[in-house]
Amino acid sequence: MNIFIAGATGRVAQFLIEELVDKGHQVTAGARNPERIDVKEGVRPLPLDLHAGVEDLSQLLQGQEAVYFVAGSRGKDLLQTDAFGAVKMMQAAELVGIKRFVLLSSIFATEPERWSDPNLVSIMDYNIAKFFADNWLIHNTKLDYTILQPGNLVEAETASGKIAIHVKQSQPNSIPNVAATLAAILESSNTYQKIIQMSDGDVPIELAIQNV
Repeated sequence: MNIFIAGATGRVAQFLIEELVDKGHQVTAGARNPERIDVKEGVRPLPLDLHAGVEDLSQLLQGQEAVYFVAGSRGKDLLQTDAFGAVKMMQAAELVGIKRFVLLSSIFATEPERWSDPNLVSIMDYNIAKFFADNWLIHNTKLDYTILQPGNLVEAETASGKIAIHVKQSQPNSIPNVAATLAAILESSNTYQKIIQMSDGDVPIELAIQNV
């Protein structure tokens, strides 16, 4: 597939690009600083400004078959990047006829009553931004979406390849595991119109996705 990644220089995105290319996909890597993206077979860097309008963003999506939104401002631009930037990418995808949209979110972002969790209280503003992006995707689009909601992200060199889903509290997620899960979701139609709440665990990713 031809796949557009919004936020391609992020920690998760760098592993996600590797996963998708290994699976034979062609990746257009959209980023504010595309010069930071490794140029290699299967990867095309492209400037992406999430402050741009929907019409301009839609031009970047011509010829694409799926969109991943994994961009994040790390708290510096929550409204325009994490919230409205995501919404505009959804609108742009629909404008050019793309159906498949995968959104990287935050654990329990759609459940404000759970934000008092000690692991989440420090990222309240981030979860508010994700709350609006997630709900827009669910209620205001006709996209074949999947929303992945991991708990706190931790650095790792490689993926264990094992996760847990339907988790009851925020737990650690290695960044490579999150990327591998995002890649596994892409062509799994059983994940359409669903939220997947995950953490590192004991179940192989492919099997966990089958059981969503």
